[in-house]
Amino acid sequence: MHSRATLSAHLGALGLAAGDVVMMHASVRAIGEVAGGPDEIHLAIKDVITSDGTLFMYAGCPQYVDEVGRGSLSAEEEAEVLEKLPAFDAERARCDRSHGILAEFFRTYPGTRVNHHVARFAAWGRQAEHLLAPTPWDFAYGRGSIFERFVAMNGKILLLGSDHGNVTFLHHAEHVVDLPDKRVAQFKVPVLENGVRVWRDMKEFDTSQGAHGSFPPDMFSRIVDEHLAATKNRGGRVGNAQSYVIDACGLLESALSAMKTVAS
Repeated sequence: MHSRATLSAHLGALGLAAGDVVMMHASVRAIGEVAGGPDEIHLAIKDVITSDGTLFMYAGCPQYVDEVGRGSLSAEEEAEVLEKLPAFDAERARCDRSHGILAEFFRTYPGTRVNHHVARFAAWGRQAEHLLAPTPWDFAYGRGSIFERFVAMNGKILLLGSDHGNVTFLHHAEHVVDLPDKRVAQFKVPVLENGVRVWRDMKEFDTSQGAHGSFPPDMFSRIVDEHLAATKNRGGRVGNAQSYVIDACGLLESALSAMKTVAS
C-alpha cells in the first residue's frame, strides 16, 4: 500500500517541482493501492507543485453528448438521443468514463474548477483561471485553446501508468499542424440557451478517427514512444506505475514533425 508522502517522493524524483503547470493522465489501477483512496494521488501532486503550481486533467463529457452527426450511431440511436438527452451541464456532468476514474475524483474535489465547454477540462491551482479562459466553440483544441495557453506556460505532461495512445494534448498538434485535406468532424451537442435545450452545431478536426487520412490508429502512442526514446526519457515509478514527465513544448514539436512525415 502506498501513502501520499511516498507518492510525493516518487513524483519529485520523476521531475515535478514547485510551480509546475501539469496536465495529468493516470491509471489508478497501475499505481496500485493507495492509503486513503484515489484522491491521495492528485493531493500528492499538489504537495509537490505547491499552491504556486497548477494541475489539470481532461474531463470531457458523458456518453452521447458529442456523438450526434459523427456517424458512430445508427439513425434510430440518433433519433432517441436527440429526443431524450438532457443539455450538457459543465458543472455537474460526469467525466468521460474512458479517461479513468481519477478525472472524476479530481473534478469533484473542493477547489477544482471547470471550463464551460463540451471540450471540458478540470483545473486547480494558481493558473487555473487563465487555463480555463473562454475557448473557441469550434476547433476547441487549436488556436486560442487551453492547450495553446499550456504550451506558452512551458507546461509538463504527467503520465502515471497511462496508455501512451491517450495523450489528449496531441489533439492540439492535430489541430495546428499545417497539412492539406485534414478531416473535419461536424456534430451536434445539447446546450441550454435562454433556459431551453437546443442542439448546437459544432466542428473540430476529427479527434475520433484522426485528423488526417494518413494517420495510423496508433499514431499517438508512436509519437509519445519515439519522443521518449529521442529525449532519453526513461521515466520512473510512481507507486507501482511506470510514469513519465514530458515537456509539452518538446512533445508538440515532435508531434508536428511526425505528422508531417506520415502525411508526406
